[in-house]
Amino acid sequence: MKRYTAIAFLSACLFYSCKKTVVLNLDQAPSQIIIQGEVTNEPGPYNVTINQSVDFYADNTFPAVSGAIVRITDNEGATDLLTETSPGVYSTLLFQGKPGNTYTLSVSVQNKNYVAVSTMPFPVLMDSVTFETSNGFGQQQISAVVNFQDPAGIKNYYQFVEYKNGQQYTKNNFVFDDRLSDGKYIVSSLRNDSAYLKTGDQVEVKMYSIDAPAYNYLFQLNQSSGSGAFNNTASPANPASNISNDAFGYFSAHTTQSRRITVY
Repeated sequence: MKRYTAIAFLSACLFYSCKKTVVLNLDQAPSQIIIQGEVTNEPGPYNVTINQSVDFYADNTFPAVSGAIVRITDNEGATDLLTETSPGVYSTLLFQGKPGNTYTLSVSVQNKNYVAVSTMPFPVLMDSVTFETSNGFGQQQISAVVNFQDPAGIKNYYQFVEYKNGQQYTKNNFVFDDRLSDGKYIVSSLRNDSAYLKTGDQVEVKMYSIDAPAYNYLFQLNQSSGSGAFNNTASPANPASNISNDAFGYFSAHTTQSRRITVY
């Protein structure tokens, strides 16, 4: 079975994982394009990054891909031809994301065309960030807790990113869907296996309302890379991308909001 180190690249962009020595019998495979991009409800510019995958046991150096033609359009007729602002990084000029709109990413590079579509959900208000304590690994753990009301009768998907003292706290990829909690008031702990908050730390939590393809991709990425204490994935696998033509990565149109608080 062919596997790629796209997982390693994409996981590094989202979270730190525990170091493990695992030797897998993996076939070498041709290099593939890795595309990651977003549009949000905040003012741009928005970025799309393009890299090249490498074989699983190669060094985790993913070459930037320059010279691509990258375009984002929406269902209202707006379009933006992105500019390459640094090797492999393409930025919008005038585009402004809007909840409810559907966005199409088009990439032409290396004689291939790639397309992804994402619809930006309407935002769900994060009421507050609180904290809880628990005992584990021989010491007391403090975890941030997000509190919000899930809208009834609407399928919702969420992603949370946590920062401590101005730096991304862990690269843990917290995703949540309301399959079992539609319309309920949500109190969800952002627990970490090996990183701890301390009283007095400055914490920022960002909450994204994402669509189903982005959620599925991020959830599968968690599974593939062994994130979480109860993950039993036997071998890495590439999560299902919403980008056509066998590209790795994903494109997400999502709303974003944040709360800042001192750990108490």
